[in-house]
Amino acid sequence: MDTPSSTRLNKFLALQLGISRREADTLIEKGAVTVNGTVATLGARCHETDIITVKGKPIATSTRYQYIAFHKPIGYVCSRRQQGDNPTIYSLLPHLLHHLKPVGRLDKDSSGIILLTNDGDFTQRMTHPSYHKQKTYFVTIDHDLAPLHQQMISDFGVQLDDGISKILLTRDADDDRQHWRIDMHEGRNRQIRRTFAAMGYTVTALHRTQFGPYSLGDIKPGNYQILDIS
Repeated sequence: MDTPSSTRLNKFLALQLGISRREADTLIEKGAVTVNGTVATLGARCHETDIITVKGKPIATSTRYQYIAFHKPIGYVCSRRQQGDNPTIYSLLPHLLHHLKPVGRLDKDSSGIILLTNDGDFTQRMTHPSYHKQKTYFVTIDHDLAPLHQQMISDFGVQLDDGISKILLTRDADDDRQHWRIDMHEGRNRQIRRTFAAMGYTVTALHRTQFGPYSLGDIKPGNYQILDIS
């Protein structure tokens, strides 16, 4: 059990490095972690006064878990480095949050809720398919979706290069077949756009409003909200 003066080494590394505890255990198994100059072993514990290194580099001990919900606008990429002329989401965030990593990315042309954190275990729980976190999107396509194609996407799935894509489609209005609500548990790279493209449609707008239990709510584009995760 963790005490005020000691904690599990893998938990400490996960917090400081923004990785999962499993990834931290892998670093320990490979002999990449030392505590006070001694190579650490699995199950080790550490104290606030210990000197801990990973691959020879000392690790700070003052970080706490942080979680934010961010409203990503169109035109920004979810990476630390600018890609061509496209700015990154970090240009919209204060410098004190630049160490946080995105949980569930959106492409440049999409908007909506993005979560950022330095908690690797939280990232694992929110993104791994085994946890079945539901995500909700609202999309617009370039022309009316044929009823047969709607059935294929929702009931049977569409074959993509990386496997079958099956997403639940709901119309925004009975007389509108270009605007759709999508509910899904997967999150493969550009999956929604590729699914429609495979059927001959182009997604012209894509907006995510829900990621697991977290909603975009009234967060304005480019702004964020601190999440209290117990």
